[in-house]
Amino acid sequence: MDKPDHVIVGSGINALVCAALLAGDGASVLILERNDRIGGCIRTEQVTAPGFVHDVMATTFLLFVTSPAYAVLGEDLARHGLEFCNSDIPTGVLRPDGSYLIQRTDQAANIAAFNKVMSGDGDQYGRDVGDVAQNAGLLFGLLGGNLWSSATMKLLAAEAWRRGPRGLAGFLGGALVPARGWLETSYQSDLLCALWAPWALHAGLNPEDAFSGQIAKVIAFSLEAAGAPIVKGGAQSLLDAFGKLIEERGGAIRTGADVASIKVTNGRATGVRLASGDEITAAKSVICSVTPTQLYGRLLEGNAPEQNTNAAAKYRYGKGNFQVHYALSKAPAWPSEELGKVALLHLTPGLDGVSKASNEAVRGLLPEVPTICVGQPHALDPSRCPDGKAILWLQLPEAPRHIKGDAAGKLDTPADGRWTETLREAFADRIEAILASHIKGFRELVISRRAYSPADLEGMNINLVGGDPYGGSCAFDQSFVWRPFASSVNHRTAVKGLFHIGASTHPGPGLSGGSGFLAAKEIA
Repeated sequence: MDKPDHVIVGSGINALVCAALLAGDGASVLILERNDRIGGCIRTEQVTAPGFVHDVMATTFLLFVTSPAYAVLGEDLARHGLEFCNSDIPTGVLRPDGSYLIQRTDQAANIAAFNKVMSGDGDQYGRDVGDVAQNAGLLFGLLGGNLWSSATMKLLAAEAWRRGPRGLAGFLGGALVPARGWLETSYQSDLLCALWAPWALHAGLNPEDAFSGQIAKVIAFSLEAAGAPIVKGGAQSLLDAFGKLIEERGGAIRTGADVASIKVTNGRATGVRLASGDEITAAKSVICSVTPTQLYGRLLEGNAPEQNTNAAAKYRYGKGNFQVHYALSKAPAWPSEELGKVALLHLTPGLDGVSKASNEAVRGLLPEVPTICVGQPHALDPSRCPDGKAILWLQLPEAPRHIKGDAAGKLDTPADGRWTETLREAFADRIEAILASHIKGFRELVISRRAYSPADLEGMNINLVGGDPYGGSCAFDQSFVWRPFASSVNHRTAVKGLFHIGASTHPGPGLSGGSGFLAAKEIA
């Protein structure tokens, strides 16, 4: 493109949503991606053995299929080949003693099953997810809307009128309860607590963090309502569909285009300069799907207000992520047949186990007993591997970005705190030992294993600082109207014509495409 209306830096889900929407409104859009492929945290490869298709990083698209972006773009993406596969058992937990619990996409069945574990706990679960449904307008309005907007002000005013000011304040205060506080005061069964405690980690929070209880309730509600879908054939199919849609609407995508800086003229973003020296002019806006560190520390080259530069320097990143992928000769033999149908199964001792492991990771220690999220893509989408074979997708949201030691005192850790290949494989062995303790003859099933440390993940995506996949700490002081900074106003920046989207901006991490959707509405 000679002079596109909008230049978008980065090509994650938010950038793709934003580009598709702006192009759909008739604007000319150019996406620039520094890597050799688009996708950000969406990446599909045969990393273990031929014929085994792995989503190397993100794999579950619950947030996308329930998002406003999908409501608008879904039919067109499907026309370009996007399909989803799902399971009626979205999640479950398996503890070291073999006890387990699953959630189905059937509320009545869940209530009955949870009441069998502990009388009354199923009824309480029904009240909890029912509370999310009853307050959905307010919850999802705040979780997914532009907070600095007349729509949000009207929403809050209407809720204050309906509930009364004290009632609204009481609801918002209750939403700040940590997951531990919610679980320990609501459920008698440790097993039910174990089922939901790990989900705080998937929101970039720990069980003792403010708001982690509310977000875990929202996740429970969403999983029951929509399952845990994955893309048929691998998440690359979603990227292919977006690419075709954007190009169909007149947009363009360039890979291998590393943006070195943003051109600012008279206080306005007017284009970008590539590392190659090429310059591209933007007629209307530059939209960056990057971290604050990248935007203010590198791309703006001193053109940002000192207030933003200082805030970016103090911006905090969260725990790292660790991934392990397996190609198996056949489906794993879990203690129960129904566990083999669970989309995302957590292996953990329970609430205290999640708390212990997350605290160790925060303190820079390799967790002694990490929380393991096991995805089973073959159970949802058999096309991911050869007939009769299986794939496991393991995510560990509790890995230190900078290593200070080993909580178990067994692994040698480097003096400089950096991940090495040797340490990565040793930690993967610890994970595999836990997995093998639950699956009969597991090691005989393994065709190949591929592990990724936080450093490996950052190497694939510069925005995963220290392997943090959530765009920065999601603690309450870095969320909502404070994300990324207290001075932030939606996705605008202090530089005219420059917009900031991505996981580091509201509504935060995940695959909803929320910030791209909101920014596109604001820009169009």
